[in-house]
Amino acid sequence: MTTARLLACLLALVSLSTVAGSAADNTPAPAPSSAPQPPTKHFLIVLRLVPRLHDEKSWTDADKSAVGQHFKRLQAAVATGQVVLAGRTEEPLAKTFGLVVFSAADEAAAREFMLGDPCVAQGVMTGTLHPYGLALRAK
Repeated sequence: MTTARLLACLLALVSLSTVAGSAADNTPAPAPSSAPQPPTKHFLIVLRLVPRLHDEKSWTDADKSAVGQHFKRLQAAVATGQVVLAGRTEEPLAKTFGLVVFSAADEAAAREFMLGDPCVAQGVMTGTLHPYGLALRAK
């Protein structure tokens, strides 16, 4: 399987796990807390492959492993409700980019989440963080 197909499959699985998780989740919502909760802030990470990985032949096993760890981390964050959406464009490696919309307490926590991504930490992808106003959301 080519690296581009591997990435596309991994990100498609994120989408499927989100749909399957929401369909299978029949647990009742917890009772509302009387303590005021801080407003949820949303952020957007734009992920891009580093230039050396624009050619599939340049991918090492370590690069592929980082993508697998990245995917597992996103799956876990979807399961907890932190990640709202994750995916990538379906373009050649030199043009593609990924998006992650997620919640965090503040910009420092959001930056920590981004920098803790295995692909960012291991130099497979670069990430740019943006505050994000989530206006509409599917239920």
